Amino acid sequence: MSQEAARAVLDPESLDALGRICDLAPLPALDDLTTPRARDVLADVDLLVTGWGCPPLDAAALRAAPRLRAVVHTAGSVRGHVTDACWERGIEVCSAAAANAVPVAEYTLAMILLTGKHVLERARDYRASRRRGDWLGTPRAVGNYRRTVGILSASLVGRRVIELLRPHDVDVLLYDPYVSAADAAGLGVRRVELAELFARCDTVSVHTPLLPATRGLVSRALIDSMPADAVLINTARGAVVDQEALTDAVQDSRIRAVLDVTDPEVLPPEHPLWSCDNALITPHLAGSEGNEWRRLADHAVAETARWASGAGFLHPVRRERLAYLA
Repeated sequence: MSQEAARAVLDPESLDALGRICDLAPLPALDDLTTPRARDVLADVDLLVTGWGCPPLDAAALRAAPRLRAVVHTAGSVRGHVTDACWERGIEVCSAAAANAVPVAEYTLAMILLTGKHVLERARDYRASRRRGDWLGTPRAVGNYRRTVGILSASLVGRRVIELLRPHDVDVLLYDPYVSAADAAGLGVRRVELAELFARCDTVSVHTPLLPATRGLVSRALIDSMPADAVLINTARGAVVDQEALTDAVQDSRIRAVLDVTDPEVLPPEHPLWSCDNALITPHLAGSEGNEWRRLADHAVAETARWASGAGFLHPVRRERLAYLA
């Protein structure tokens, strides 16, 4: 992984925990697998702990690592570094995607509840007026009681959001073409088609990975079908949403938006969404940051211990599932 990722994710306590399970190669972490030092280290490696900034584990890297049998990834997607050569050798792979889903789902829950109460806009108006106003005149559209929330994709994050919503008095609908009505019922939600999700829900939260089939999935027609003052939350990838259509709807004050991701990832300074009071744009912060990195390290330690004991990974990544994963 990159030196920055190693410093952020693998604190001394985590390194000590790994060192009690296996013999660790000396630091610094490898961020280039072609150097003489990397070749020396890789010659004896049975398992790699990887993270953000890991170079591709291609055929050349694997030739330098004849004993390599497992990869423990401390982040979500393994697409950037686990290559076909890894799968062809039969290397076992696991990912911390489930651990990273936790803060994303927490962010999403917070935004669902805050936007349901119109907290951000009302706080802005309160700061400007310095007076409470007629609270008994609050519109009935404000509030979270029996609000209808739509979850787009029963991904790891989507499922965690569904779980976090259970204690709240909201109705949850789900669209996921790979989830049956019976499976949705098992999650405690009702499966609907995509058009119904957008037309019926007060809030739609996007959790689908960016794949060729999902690029632009949230189309202009779907956005235009959303109820007045509905909220679109996107913590997945910006390109899943037709951003031009979203911008038009937000500028016209037809809907509100909470965007932790955009397309491009940082919008140009002159982009109109920056100036929209009904759009909250955050800098891709929903995933693990700060003390949440420790969860990723703890996950890596636990998975390494399982693998070393012969129990196998609890969160394996399967080659046949890659087409459906981020």
